[in-house]
Amino acid sequence: MITYSRCKTFSELDQILILQKTNLPQALSEDEQQAEGFVTVHHDFDLLKAMNDACPHTIAKDGDKVVGYALSMHPKFGDEIEVLVPMFAEIEKAIADMEEYQNYVVMGQVCIDITYRKQGIFRKLYESMKEFLIPPYSCIITEVDHRNKRSLEAHRAIGFETLHTYHFGGRDWELIVLT
Repeated sequence: MITYSRCKTFSELDQILILQKTNLPQALSEDEQQAEGFVTVHHDFDLLKAMNDACPHTIAKDGDKVVGYALSMHPKFGDEIEVLVPMFAEIEKAIADMEEYQNYVVMGQVCIDITYRKQGIFRKLYESMKEFLIPPYSCIITEVDHRNKRSLEAHRAIGFETLHTYHFGGRDWELIVLT
């Protein structure tokens, strides 16, 4: 039985990093990336823990095994990961005149173990994350590489809406929001 909770232990953080590593583009063929999706950012333990201390990550577990995660990233970490700095700048521009989005948290990355996909875990992770975080936050914002069609479709299916699109680093990105 899959259970959903906030990340609490070093073991859970370690398991997130292992799952993350197996889903980075360099670990997957181009066909696997297109069919299954991929994650873009690799975190180190210290940053992942600091992010979790500020706003705990949401995890899916099968017994003691982490089989999925949705990382929480408080805006104060906006300068910590170089590849995400442009995203935070674009968020600030996009929400500048939108009072309802000022108190946001970023979903920094979502990933499901390949053997657990298509079982509703993605949807339930986000439902749990929303339950844990709204309130105190007004919304969850994330971005998806426009090439990652599987991820974009999955996010839209659970209620994310496009907030803004932009081009950076030779890629097109969609900022999406869940309220």
